[in-house]
Amino acid sequence: MGTADAVWSAEATTPDEIEAALRGLLLEAHTHDERVVPARVLNMIAFVDRAWAGEIANRLRGVGRYHASRMLVLSYEPGRRSLDARVTISTDDSSASEELSLLRETVVVELGDIHLDDLLTIADPLVVTDMPTLLWSPHGHHEVLSELLELSQAVLLDSVEEPDPAEALRWSRQLGEQAYVVDLAWLRSTPWRERVAASFDPPAHRRELLTISALTVRHHPASTAAALLLTGWLASRLGWREATLLAHGQALRGRAHADRQDIALHLQAAPELMVPGLESVAIETAAGRSLRLTRGPGGLRAHTRQGDGGTLEWILPGASRGEGGVLGEGIRQALLRDPTYVPALDAALAMAG
Repeated sequence: MGTADAVWSAEATTPDEIEAALRGLLLEAHTHDERVVPARVLNMIAFVDRAWAGEIANRLRGVGRYHASRMLVLSYEPGRRSLDARVTISTDDSSASEELSLLRETVVVELGDIHLDDLLTIADPLVVTDMPTLLWSPHGHHEVLSELLELSQAVLLDSVEEPDPAEALRWSRQLGEQAYVVDLAWLRSTPWRERVAASFDPPAHRRELLTISALTVRHHPASTAAALLLTGWLASRLGWREATLLAHGQALRGRAHADRQDIALHLQAAPELMVPGLESVAIETAAGRSLRLTRGPGGLRAHTRQGDGGTLEWILPGASRGEGGVLGEGIRQALLRDPTYVPALDAALAMAG
């Protein structure tokens, strides 16, 4: 199935002219083919540095079927004085089909410093009302996020992109007071959390969750926040208390307290890991059982040791979705709600100090 595009562009334009062009392209597309209808699920606003706009466009092309219905890209270039825009609508080529063909709209607005005080005025007419809006600023610009929150119900961020992990978690918590936060650092840990939970899901092993005595997480040097979130997830689900981690070189170490025993915590940077996220997770119990998950070709490699000394190894295929898959899942999560993220975030913040 191919795509058919209609394009409008203008220099020195206004938000009203851009919105009128959008309506005109939609009307033209529907007039040409009555089976063409606009998708109406999700707005997405991305505030990007123009110098990196190509990289962001490539990332968005990799999200598969999770494209936003209407994508508004605010492309910022310091010193620019003219408000330029390009509107593209894309539809499935339905010429050989009797089915409806969904239409997606992409609006790119190029702007500069003089427009930053009018971001709400620029963006407001360019998002579909009565449809949830996801806000993303992949290059920082916290002040821009704060201003555009008025239009948004969800915010997409990546805690690993902040240089200070504790500050990244605090920023996420602050945003969470005003909108639903989708953190890509949290989503990258999804396969790991699923496999840990599955390992203790059999009734014979569930009680061992209360006897966990040690947790070791190895992670990309820039993904300390991701390691903290996974540790916070276990702490919040299992009721670990008073866990404070202290820096020891490239590691964070400390102890958490549970009803039966303390839990030794060790978060260690893995410089050999070339992609964001986790390299391995190891859990030990007081009964001598251990679970180790390690990133490897084709999926996660699992290794368990039973209390009697018996071992078992296997590969969990398809655990990694790649960065395109993670971003696509982040967009999808804007329409969902994960009740485990905020408790894990709060526990991670307490540990980070």
